Amino acid sequence: MTNTKTDHPEQLKLPGQAAAPGGPVDMKVMYLMHHAFRRDLRKFAEAVPRTPVDDRATWVALAERWERFSEILHHHHSGEDAGIWPFLLERADESERETLLAMEAEHEKIDPLLQRASDGFAQLAAGADRPRDELRAALAVRLAEAQQLLGDHLRHEETEAIVIIQRYLTPEDWERIDEEYFKPGVSIGFLLYAVPWMAEELPRPVLDEVLAEAGLPMRVMKGLGSRLKFRRLESKAFKYAA
Repeated sequence: MTNTKTDHPEQLKLPGQAAAPGGPVDMKVMYLMHHAFRRDLRKFAEAVPRTPVDDRATWVALAERWERFSEILHHHHSGEDAGIWPFLLERADESERETLLAMEAEHEKIDPLLQRASDGFAQLAAGADRPRDELRAALAVRLAEAQQLLGDHLRHEETEAIVIIQRYLTPEDWERIDEEYFKPGVSIGFLLYAVPWMAEELPRPVLDEVLAEAGLPMRVMKGLGSRLKFRRLESKAFKYAA
């Protein structure tokens, strides 16, 4: 879908998204990822305080689900740090450079917080000796911090960094960066999980449009087998979520 006045793509705007700056690059996949990150942190923040400390099976599922989330987020941030920000830093003015360097600095703050949360999930899943009520309370605090920190980062990226992307990148630049920095190392297993993960809780018209544009391979990866496997883990992990 294109804007006839500018011939720029119409940008996707999803619930919770701070902005969708216009320009030549279709940022749809970026916004789909951001929507999924926000959704996941909300679900984890809801589930952890409500999950009984002695329900080991649910904590094991939550720990696995957190590792899935962390893997996708790490891959996303690594591609930005290696491909997008360096490309822009070579072209940006002083004010724009401040924004781009802030993006990298925010990633560096998020990563250790995610690891501390991962440690908390692992301890609860393993039945650690430390009082489990204390572990759960500490994990809930870490998740609240992660939700705030990542939420602020996504808002900053959507309102300022993507403006810079639209100013300097062409669709061809975007495709090249995707091929060089985001696609390498992505396994079929990663994609089979990531596609239904990204589709979860999308407004139905948006999901239909995304699948129609993506074509047969994407529809196959969101097919019955991968969707059922995804739903099984969701049901186990978020058994007590609101």
